[in-house]
Amino acid sequence: MLRHGIGPVCYAGAAQNNRFGPVAWFLAVIAPRYNGYPPENPDTRFMIGPMQHAGAKNFLTSLSATDQACLFALNAQARQPVPEAWLPWHCDALPLGLISPERAAWLAPQLGTCSLQPNALVWHAGPSGAVQRSEQLQTILLAARGQGLLSGWRNERFSFWHADCITPEPQRPAFLSVERSGFRWLGMLSHAVHVNGFLPDGRLWCARRSFSKATDPGMLDNVTAGGLPTGETVEGCLQRELAEEAGLFSLEGQALQAAGCVRTSRLEPQGWHDEIVHVFNLTLAPDFEPANQDGEVAAFMCLSPHQVLAQALSGAFTVDAVQTLIQGLRYCA
Repeated sequence: MLRHGIGPVCYAGAAQNNRFGPVAWFLAVIAPRYNGYPPENPDTRFMIGPMQHAGAKNFLTSLSATDQACLFALNAQARQPVPEAWLPWHCDALPLGLISPERAAWLAPQLGTCSLQPNALVWHAGPSGAVQRSEQLQTILLAARGQGLLSGWRNERFSFWHADCITPEPQRPAFLSVERSGFRWLGMLSHAVHVNGFLPDGRLWCARRSFSKATDPGMLDNVTAGGLPTGETVEGCLQRELAEEAGLFSLEGQALQAAGCVRTSRLEPQGWHDEIVHVFNLTLAPDFEPANQDGEVAAFMCLSPHQVLAQALSGAFTVDAVQTLIQGLRYCA
């Protein structure tokens, strides 16, 4: 199944009011200050067993200083430039995201109470609450889907708190919650959980995404990676995704470490991708082999650090997977 000839690998479980111009607003309000930041102290909610960094440390020390520099240089891909013509859009004074001029022109009459200005689209929602905002926007997304403008519908909602929200707070009402495929389409900030699955000797379990996935089909990914749906905590998402994607139903015997988070943003076919990725390092038992349960992984493979580097440099991994690895390695360095 490998396309880049990286040598022997192990396979397991094949299954299926805006004061800024558009760009200045993004740089000033949604500034790239989230990349590579760990919590000040280890988060004991996510520590299973003794604190162990063996897998990540051995991965890193297996690479020469030159190879490490090549890998860490890929961090430049995390925050990509905003297209010059794109517009920020707000709900009253609250920034929501970034959209193309064409999408802004389509969206303005759908929203009704809004103003399309030269440098921003402003939705005047007034005193409406989160439920009303959510359902109005959800109806608009359904219309976009019906017109063939929005693809990859998942029937699952993501929540939006504000454009600087690092850690989501499900106990605090979100500003709105809508279909997850609408987040890129509307350029709004989402959250995800990704796990680096190391073996103690430094090898890394990687997943090849199902070829039927709406985003990044067939690309290499972290052993577990998933968006944070409405109503779920980061911890709950972590546990569910480990079970569904990798068949890891218990963390007994594994060493799990919260490794901070990284923000990624870039232009994708669906729109502007903007996401906070919550990163975890997991040192797995030497005899563990992941087994997908939900059909979202085509295969797993166990790669050496040099094989991972070769694949990362060739573009075989998703951008977010590479940034997850870099953040995890930075945290343990």
